[in-house]
Amino acid sequence: MSTGTLVFTKEGNIGVLTLNNPDALNALPLEGWEELREICFEIKKDPDVRVVVITGTGDRAFCTGTDLKKTAKMADESFVATYFDWETYLSGLKMWKPTIAAINGYCIGGGLEMALACDLRVASSKASFALSEVKVASLPGLGGMQRLIRTVPKAVAMKMILGAERINAQEAYRIGLISDIFEPEALMEGAMKIAGQIAANAPLSVKAAKQACVVGADLPLDQAIMFDYMLWGILRDTEDRLEGRKAFAEKRPPQYKGR
Repeated sequence: MSTGTLVFTKEGNIGVLTLNNPDALNALPLEGWEELREICFEIKKDPDVRVVVITGTGDRAFCTGTDLKKTAKMADESFVATYFDWETYLSGLKMWKPTIAAINGYCIGGGLEMALACDLRVASSKASFALSEVKVASLPGLGGMQRLIRTVPKAVAMKMILGAERINAQEAYRIGLISDIFEPEALMEGAMKIAGQIAANAPLSVKAAKQACVVGADLPLDQAIMFDYMLWGILRDTEDRLEGRKAFAEKRPPQYKGR
């Protein structure tokens, strides 16, 4: 599947979504963000895709946000005309299938917001990260500020947001923004290995585990634990759980079907 600025392919149970606008450092035009949302909705419905890896074409950039040269259409309507029906371009990433950002260079503005909307972030040793919108008299509009302050220590997040400070991959790893650093030529191999480890597990259990972590993070501890228990009960009598126990007893790899 290809829309010009986006290319989607599948490798087994892993979907790979590539931002494909290297001449603009993989910044997306407005229609590209809309296409991203639509492709993600299609991925949600595809039972063969268990994990999604998002990356950018080339080795210079993951994504630098919106192509500022192509935003004239934003002035066509008043803000209030769109506010009450507005749905973030990253809403498609709200799925229970795990998402991994493989960051291969500049991860700036909307690009960092996209990466923050993913469950895992891994990066090239040459990657760099920033929310730079205040430099151009704007604000991150895709949830980046709220996600960053929930992902890294508050003082670090505030410094990045208010100062538009750019950090390198080593600092991103130190503060917990990314989980792994790879040499540029090994980035996709490393990301696909992590995706493969996830995809090999029972898909319903993986979805439930993600839901438990995402929903439970906003609940008091005792309620979050009860939510875990409820999800465990939902999974208890599934075919996959029976297959997992049987495969373990027979010392063979399980054949999960998502049922």
